[in-house]
Amino acid sequence: MARPFRFGASLIEPASAGEWRAKCRRVEELGYDVLLVPDHLGMPAPFPSLVAAAAATERPRLGTFVLNAGFWNPALLAREVATTAALTDGRLELGLGTGYVRAEHEAAGLPWGSPGERVDRLRRTVEELDRSPGPRVPLLIGANGDRMLELTAEHADIAAFTGARAWARSPTGLTPITAGALDERVARYRELARGREEPAELNLLVQMVVVTEDREAAVRPLLERAPHLTPEEALELPILLVGTLREIVAQVLAQRERYGFSYLTVLEPYVEAFAPVIAELRGR
Repeated sequence: MARPFRFGASLIEPASAGEWRAKCRRVEELGYDVLLVPDHLGMPAPFPSLVAAAAATERPRLGTFVLNAGFWNPALLAREVATTAALTDGRLELGLGTGYVRAEHEAAGLPWGSPGERVDRLRRTVEELDRSPGPRVPLLIGANGDRMLELTAEHADIAAFTGARAWARSPTGLTPITAGALDERVARYRELARGREEPAELNLLVQMVVVTEDREAAVRPLLERAPHLTPEEALELPILLVGTLREIVAQVLAQRERYGFSYLTVLEPYVEAFAPVIAELRGR
């Protein structure tokens, strides 16, 4: 039986106190289940933003999506998590990742390290959080590589897939992977997670939502940043929801069947566009 859908909104734009409260309330009104904050320089600071979101809303869960482990001392992070969980009345979900933007580490004066060193740092962070006293909050880990998928299979309640891989020449530090490559990554995760007592929830970060009759025109700007993709491959990407409302609803249902993605996160610019999809899928 398919896991019920959950929908998250990642709020990435800084705002004044009043504007922030209004944004959070709007996310709740639109039916999102989780209100999320990323961990990038130039974007809202995660923990105070989530505490403010809790005061402005009643229903949504509140999550980091995702914390950059390289920004945080593990013991001090455990204190932040415990305090935020208490101040949000237990609504916190903790998302963790290795970080993928080298320039942010350099701007902050923090070591970058090799991919292996960044995974080791994240593992130490997870282990420190596991040792910390207090109630454990649900843990999401964003993963793509084999070692990260192994860590996710061992520890995470929610396995998050970006549908992308690191690419230094991309302005975002990431470039999309094909639908077939994502099949392989999800299959690899499932192999690693075979011994789990409880299956994890599978999350996908959706990069674009465009309700349109002209699907090819909508993905054309993406092709300029991902020249390794053909237009046909771009339109098959699970991270792009492009088409009529009926087509997008069908795509989301098909992706849950194909990959197991029942928890979808959309970025702030697409929160309004995705809301009718939530209304169509609620309870399915």
